[in-house]
Amino acid sequence: MNAAIFFAPDAYILEGRQMMGRRAAGAAFLRAAVEGRGDEPVIGYTIGQRNVEQFEQAVRSIDPVARVGWVRVGDHARLSPIGALHRADPVIGPEARLRLRSGAATFSLTGITHTVSSAGTLDAIAAYLIEPVMPWDALICTSSVALDVARSTIAQAADFLAWRLGTPVAPALPQMPIIPLGVHASDWRFDEAARHAARSRLSIGSDEVAILFAGRLSYAAKAHPYQMFDALRAVAERSRQPIRLLLAGQFFNDNIEQDFLESQRLYAPNIRCQHIDGGKADLYAAAFSGADIFLSPADNIQETFGITPLEAMAAGLPVVVGDWNGYRDTVRDGVDGFRVPVWAPGPEAGENIAHAYEITGDYDAYSSRTSTTVSLDMASLVDRLAVLVENSDLRRQMGAAGRGRVLDEFDWSVVYRRYRDLWRDLGEIRRSEAQRPSIAKLVTDAPHAHPAHDDPYRRFSSYPSRQVTGDTLARAAPGASRAAFEALVARPIFSFWRLDPAMAERVIAAAQAGPLPIRIIAEQAGLNDGRAIEHIARLAKMNLLIFE
Repeated sequence: MNAAIFFAPDAYILEGRQMMGRRAAGAAFLRAAVEGRGDEPVIGYTIGQRNVEQFEQAVRSIDPVARVGWVRVGDHARLSPIGALHRADPVIGPEARLRLRSGAATFSLTGITHTVSSAGTLDAIAAYLIEPVMPWDALICTSSVALDVARSTIAQAADFLAWRLGTPVAPALPQMPIIPLGVHASDWRFDEAARHAARSRLSIGSDEVAILFAGRLSYAAKAHPYQMFDALRAVAERSRQPIRLLLAGQFFNDNIEQDFLESQRLYAPNIRCQHIDGGKADLYAAAFSGADIFLSPADNIQETFGITPLEAMAAGLPVVVGDWNGYRDTVRDGVDGFRVPVWAPGPEAGENIAHAYEITGDYDAYSSRTSTTVSLDMASLVDRLAVLVENSDLRRQMGAAGRGRVLDEFDWSVVYRRYRDLWRDLGEIRRSEAQRPSIAKLVTDAPHAHPAHDDPYRRFSSYPSRQVTGDTLARAAPGASRAAFEALVARPIFSFWRLDPAMAERVIAAAQAGPLPIRIIAEQAGLNDGRAIEHIARLAKMNLLIFE
């Protein structure tokens, strides 16, 4: 079973955009969906012709013969037989609101965690308590730490609502399974010829041990580099081995690049460093192909899973990472590489940071203030790196173990099957839960729409002195005709008013016999689409009909 994919170009298309983990993950997921679709079409759920075209182009760039379908946003009659709609973020609440119009049990919704540190993301997760999400929906957590954050966020929000309402709250909540991100392992298989070619291209000496860091090159968005630089300096001094540091990624601006590289020369003058533009796919791949060791001392709370260690494992590299975020779910310490202990302040130490973020909304400052208090155990980091620098057999052994782990558990062909299984399971939950009296009553009693999106004529019913209903009498105004209507709508002042001229003609003709109740006029004109009053009221606005 597949799901319709809520398509926004920023979530799935890399070309022309800043290199970011969530975009890379989205592009890889879309490829997995196309390659793992079976006999089914790939369905996009979007609005706007440009988005439709981009979705079709993206799918067919992966498989030119793939069948592509499209469901317009809000067309839940077409989503119902598909059974599920997937978003590339955790913001499933608004779509659950929209689903109310067709029924809370018409299909399932799934979203996924990427960063879980921004206020917007945490608000979206906390809102599950007040949004019409159901047990047949799911927030896919990419790691155990993402699940911990989601659970604690919902629990804290429940306590807040209990205080505010004066009573405990325990609404139905979505499932929260852990399904990791994946990699397309075939893309990262490099033989000895490819390795030699990459090292030649990057001018890596045969005696150099190349250590690769990949990701955003920033002080606050991935990993502050000081401990990495200092550790590599110490390893080079201890091992007497020439070390090349490959920095594969993108800098946010020229000033950061200049200071970053100057800092490397200052704090690790005994190693050679090379920047590789992460936006160039061939160079990025060459960095993994030519490296000997992968290193990621991530320290940032916006890191939830971490895809680059999986890319390195798929490339057959041993990895040295901080025991941080989702790394502990993917890297087996002492098997695929090493996880280095990480220190961070405990609860209650960050109240001032949280307060400042709430006041300013400055996420970069928030991220920086937290990440710069996170440190790796330097003695362990130096020891682990030194062991790998000095032992090529261990590098090969750990690299082979890591690639085997990726093939077994993290290749997208494996991971996408878990998505399909989830969508199937949610469908079964939806059908079985609907038989339970309490859930059946919940679905039956659900409002037709979210209160923020009520019928405006009901919401603002106290505004007019008189209301137009099916029983309101109307007649054609003197001079009303199709020609008069077309003359009006030809002007920009009326250009956004949508009504077929032939329909307007029939309404005016029926109203010539008036005054008649609007429902009679609508019936005679064949205006039975549920918008009769809206259309007829608009003709009155144009002084073509008169209400009595």
